[in-house]
Amino acid sequence: MKLLVIMFFLSVSVAFAQKMEGEIIYEKVTSWPKLYGTLTYMSNEERDRIKQTWGDDESKQEMRLLFSGDKSFYTTSKHLDNDAGWSWNDKEYKIYRDMETEKRTDIIEMLGKIYIVEDSVRAPKWKIMNKIKEIGGYMCMMAVTEDTVKKQRITAWFADNIPLGVGPDLYGGLPGMILELDINDGIVVTTAKKIEMKPITEDINVPKKMKGRKINEQQYNTLVTNHVKDSFKARRAFFWAMPY
Repeated sequence: MKLLVIMFFLSVSVAFAQKMEGEIIYEKVTSWPKLYGTLTYMSNEERDRIKQTWGDDESKQEMRLLFSGDKSFYTTSKHLDNDAGWSWNDKEYKIYRDMETEKRTDIIEMLGKIYIVEDSVRAPKWKIMNKIKEIGGYMCMMAVTEDTVKKQRITAWFADNIPLGVGPDLYGGLPGMILELDINDGIVVTTAKKIEMKPITEDINVPKKMKGRKINEQQYNTLVTNHVKDSFKARRAFFWAMPY
């Protein structure tokens, strides 16, 4: 029944979304102390390497999402730490969604290569919870799902009065815009800091020319699964070579 309700809201969302456009600036915060606590499978040498690279604090990154009608474009914007060194801001990361055609196009640099993931949009198995909170002036509902490959608990807060089922990173499929995304209970939290409804003059269509290896969703999932398994076996952090 919940799946039917979500599908109904998504169909309504696409119709309403055609009238909406704007820009959302997110702040993506990674808590390294919390992350260290989950790395018990790793060697002491690898744990020390991460601490030397990231320290015992948190890192912040600005992300940007543009949406117009039934299309959206999400990408990195800038790093917010003055003393930051290496970051995923230096990597190719562009997420395109077309909810009318239900097509995803992701340009992601990982594992030393640039991959272009082209496939249909498929929503995670969300469970909508009976909790609400305000984010950026919008009342949001809570939904949860799980990434079984990376062993991550995902919590999303979505606003149904911004009726486009997209959000930060690869997550979407809810009856409204995701304004906050929490991975593993606060390890990585991406929160909308600025929400502007305005005409979008930038081109948010998928580029006609793209550099990278084209794969589908199944091939992408296989790459992620194999890398995570190999990383666990070798007692190293998988997020050196792909986003956490």
